[in-house]
Amino acid sequence: MKKKVIAMSLSITLATAGVGITPSFAANGPDVNGNETVQTAMLTTYKEMKSFLQKEDVKQEQMDLEVIGETNEGREIFLVKYITNPDNPTILYLTQQHGNEALTTEGALDYIRHLGSNSKKNQKMLKHVNILILPMLNADGAMGDVNFSLEDHVASGRHLTRYNANRVDLNRDHVKKAAPETKALHENVLQKYKIDYMIDMHHQGTQEDYNDRYTTGSLLTPQNPEVNSVVTEQSKRLATVLYQGLEPLGWTHIFKYDAPTSKPNVASNAMALQYDIPVILFEMRGMADNSYEPYVLGQKSNGYLTKQAFLAMQETSEAIADGSILKADSGVYEQLPEQNYNY
Repeated sequence: MKKKVIAMSLSITLATAGVGITPSFAANGPDVNGNETVQTAMLTTYKEMKSFLQKEDVKQEQMDLEVIGETNEGREIFLVKYITNPDNPTILYLTQQHGNEALTTEGALDYIRHLGSNSKKNQKMLKHVNILILPMLNADGAMGDVNFSLEDHVASGRHLTRYNANRVDLNRDHVKKAAPETKALHENVLQKYKIDYMIDMHHQGTQEDYNDRYTTGSLLTPQNPEVNSVVTEQSKRLATVLYQGLEPLGWTHIFKYDAPTSKPNVASNAMALQYDIPVILFEMRGMADNSYEPYVLGQKSNGYLTKQAFLAMQETSEAIADGSILKADSGVYEQLPEQNYNY
């Protein structure tokens, strides 16, 4: 049996709009194992997200908010845009294709708030990179507003599910594009904007590890053999930038994703195949809810995982803006070992 890792607490001093904030994180926090009630009440609801985005759109001069479509149940799908120069390289961050993978969206909302600061560093960066953020693509699944039962799910409070309202896995729908959410993403984002990089943000289970320590995240570049070799190389550089930005922090533990697939209908292959977009899959530890208990992570881990998502966006945006991504060593990603799957 795999040795349990003792949960640690640590603090990191952040600089947000010039104000020092010191949050406490429970790095490698506990999974459930029948011993913890998982509360989802602290997760941002769709209504709260919509209100936040609309307020930030009014407040932030450089931000634009676009509705790109509606979910199956009629919720508006939002795209947050920071486009200062159409000739700048553009990165798209996509969160919550799976509704129960919520902390990617929490990190994205924190990053949107951060970009609204008047710091000279942010203003300089936004002159050299265009940033697109699509938070909570699967809002119906995130709110548990679906046409099937979620009574077998673990969380207390509102349930969250991987699927959309009609039980479609959006991250298996990038060829057929049958779901309204997937169709809106492709027609009104991927086919409308010139996107140079993309990160598809997800959550994996709780038991993946390496060297008897739980991984906090994992990376994967396109695996389909038909992907253009230049796109594959640029994807590896993007993965290297994310890894090198996060791993030295001490509380992250990031490796290659352990279940690579060449299927053309998943985003990490589809975006490269259909649009020649360098793309990576970034999986973070644990889900907010699931019918399979070992996939669900207790809320004590929310802080460090939200921060990890935030930093993944910050590090990659800055590397694209200052051009350092062009010098990133793809071999760093290539040499990463795969995490272990322990269930």
